Amino acid sequence: IWLARSQTAAKFVRPILDAMQTTPAFVYLVPIVMLFGIGNVPGVVVTIIFALPPVVRLTILGIQQVPEELIEAGHSFGANKKQMLYRIQLPLALPTIMAGVNQTLMLSLSMVVIASMIAVGGLGQMVLRGIGRLDMGLAAVGGLGIVILAILLDRITQELGVNAGNTKLRWYHTGPISYLLKFKTNKNQNDLKLRRNTNE
Repeated sequence: IWLARSQTAAKFVRPILDAMQTTPAFVYLVPIVMLFGIGNVPGVVVTIIFALPPVVRLTILGIQQVPEELIEAGHSFGANKKQMLYRIQLPLALPTIMAGVNQTLMLSLSMVVIASMIAVGGLGQMVLRGIGRLDMGLAAVGGLGIVILAILLDRITQELGVNAGNTKLRWYHTGPISYLLKFKTNKNQNDLKLRRNTNE
């Protein structure tokens, strides 16, 4: 949010984001292990470095793409900076921000196997152990788990982005289970409308 509002700050941070995106993970894996040792902490740090840039870039893009007419309308109604941010800019930028969250989650999952090389547990370690033992079954189970998790997270974040402007679908109003059920209801309604249009 700060980078979207300050061009000067964005100029300084943009090269850092470029370096984070283009540098291979193994390049900064070694110095991070030297600083933090092996375990979950360096795995989290490496994953953040690798996966953070998309959500930062798309948050900046989403806020900057808010139409000037709406910002001027907010000013004309006497909205202060906080109200402009929370009631105009962020709601309109939310689909773009959720696209960034989606990409960040996918990149984080792609780091699972690499992070397992520094003793980070989980599905990545299962894949690495299977490869090391030439056990294709073990590696396939771990890999399939990662794929299923990635698909689930991808679908959830896509739906959150699509329905970002619909206040009736916000989970804190309905609860998480009801929120997920509404996705199915909306999908069925859309399928029914499509069938009616096709029949007509």
